[in-house]
Amino acid sequence: MNFTTEETAPDFTLPTHTGERRSLSDFKGKKNIVLYFYPKDMTPGCTTQACDFRDQEKSFDDSDTVILGISPDPIEKHQKFIEKYGLPFELLADTDHEAAEAYGVWKLKKTFGKEYMGIERSTFVINKAGKIMKEWRGVRVKGHVEETLNFVKENLS
Repeated sequence: MNFTTEETAPDFTLPTHTGERRSLSDFKGKKNIVLYFYPKDMTPGCTTQACDFRDQEKSFDDSDTVILGISPDPIEKHQKFIEKYGLPFELLADTDHEAAEAYGVWKLKKTFGKEYMGIERSTFVINKAGKIMKEWRGVRVKGHVEETLNFVKENLS
């Protein structure tokens, strides 16, 4: 499942790391959104990606863009992840993988011959009108945040 350019982004409401409920529609008309789905807090690739977003957060903010991270981890794990790495953006707990399924990133994965369901690392750029402007699926962490920031600067600033 891939979205077409300027297709309306599926809305959702999930708890943040503080326990507050956050909906995608909270930002409509106010901010662009970089919505990134990642498999698991505190793992090497996910930590690198989160820290890369952290290090570029001001540049995204300068482009009127908020960063939201989503994984199936519970709130408590998100709190520890944020505290340990000083992440300045919200992490949302998609424990029932409702948002992941709506975005088509809850997939059958295979590691060392073992099959399981999990998150396909993916990023979506959503404009202030709530339309998907760009998507990346099966993301490789190295260089991805810079590529995302360049897209935002060129298309949404």
